[in-house]
Amino acid sequence: MLLDRIERGDLIAGMSVAGLMLPEAVAYAGVAGLPAERAIAAAIVGCLAYALIGGSRFAIVSPTSSSAVILAATLATMPGNAAVKAGFATVVVALAGVFFLAATALRLGGLAGFISRPVLRGFALGLAITIIMRQLPLLAGVPVHAGDLVQLAAGLIAALPMWNLPSAAVGAIALAILLVLRRYPAIPGPFLVLAAGIAASWWLALPARGVAVVGTIALPMSWPEMPRLDWDEASRLAQFTLPLVLILFAESWGTIRALALRHGDVVTAQRELGALGVANLASALVQGMPVGAGFSAGTASEAAGAATRWTAILASLGLALLVLCAAPAIALLPQPVLAAVVIAVLLHAFDPAPFRRLWLLKRDLYIALAAAAGVLGLGVLNGMLFAIALSLAALIHRFATPQVARLGRLGDSHNFVDVSRHEGAIAPPHIAIWRPTEPLFFANAERIFASIGTGTRDETGIWAIVLSLEESFDLDSTALEALIEFDNAMRRLDIRVQLARAHDHVRDLLARSPETDLQKRCSFSVDDAVAALQPLIADLEKQR
Repeated sequence: MLLDRIERGDLIAGMSVAGLMLPEAVAYAGVAGLPAERAIAAAIVGCLAYALIGGSRFAIVSPTSSSAVILAATLATMPGNAAVKAGFATVVVALAGVFFLAATALRLGGLAGFISRPVLRGFALGLAITIIMRQLPLLAGVPVHAGDLVQLAAGLIAALPMWNLPSAAVGAIALAILLVLRRYPAIPGPFLVLAAGIAASWWLALPARGVAVVGTIALPMSWPEMPRLDWDEASRLAQFTLPLVLILFAESWGTIRALALRHGDVVTAQRELGALGVANLASALVQGMPVGAGFSAGTASEAAGAATRWTAILASLGLALLVLCAAPAIALLPQPVLAAVVIAVLLHAFDPAPFRRLWLLKRDLYIALAAAAGVLGLGVLNGMLFAIALSLAALIHRFATPQVARLGRLGDSHNFVDVSRHEGAIAPPHIAIWRPTEPLFFANAERIFASIGTGTRDETGIWAIVLSLEESFDLDSTALEALIEFDNAMRRLDIRVQLARAHDHVRDLLARSPETDLQKRCSFSVDDAVAALQPLIADLEKQR
């Protein structure tokens, strides 16, 4: 069955999530520079499509903050008026769906692995700061348009005498209420604040006091009209859509997997790729926005007690009923209230715990901070690409500059460990045991073997070497040639090389190499390799 039986917790969770989806959708549409109905339509069909195909009971597939910002950056590079850019947005959403389905067909579920968790955390922090800063003019009730955050901050300060006090007061009160209600997850805080904002707008005549409101929302009722694209426009949109898909899947898979692990649920990357592809194609059909499983909505679904994927369906239907039955009331919704909802949702990105953990581990903190700084300084898209490039560069640097551990036997056991870290580890007489800490490949093989050769020649009385290849699942041709050259160099010094823990792929490769007999000198463990060398050592001791 595609869906489980509906449970009571789904009803409560669905209502709570619907109350969050409406203000989020309207706010993210504003971030992307599109009408609010496009984000609402995307949230309705995105949730329905995912619930029928996806595997997570907590995921709420709707427009996300990151996709809204990347879409805005994409449309800013395209020519034309608002109507033309709206057509470009539909093309981007359709392309995202096609790319997701193509990745599913090619089984590229590991694609999200190219964006590490520190990059995502830094990206989320930079994105949260960017979006919150862009919500401040709505709170202040002043039109401030700026290309970057520095100009935006300067514009807000310069416009301080023109700030609309009723607008700022409404936004501040809404934000304070949301922060208090966050302590009670079972209470649909965004929904209550939404209703209170509408009531206050009508009762206090806030539009007459200069407080901006959402205005009329009408869901699209026609098929999407695709613009005619020339090759340059199509290629540019495709170039922006690829990182959008990468970020959407990384953000969605991170949310889905984290929630699944917390509750012991089973999810697969391939299934989620396909579900996101169908959800984005459905969003394109209703002229919506790119959709993914956002962290805030998923966490809200979990906190409200979602039991099955019916939660997403009920949230979708609840959002549709809100728009269809309460459109006149929603038109009175103050925009400062929307800004407060968005700010409250994004405050989780300021949790210092993940960054403190990286600092304690002394791992990847600079990557997370660079991702945040990249988003703030270079913009969302360029900042994300910069952070990914930085994390890949750090990985390549680690692989290209590995350490080589000298091993010794731990007591009377069969275990061989790093002698520099274990005082009780003793190397066998006349045998040097070396273990590269990273896989051998073209960028590090010659450096590793040069280091081992130098260490061996500097020590007297070494008649044999055990080379433990446990970290190398396979070898490329450069690494193979470096290994053979190292064996030949040691042979000229009358030093025997024995391989330990060589994987089957490495053994097969050595067997196909006529210029060496190393395949015959392979052992399954370091202990076996040392035992294989003992007769040789005994003979040499007798001769010398």
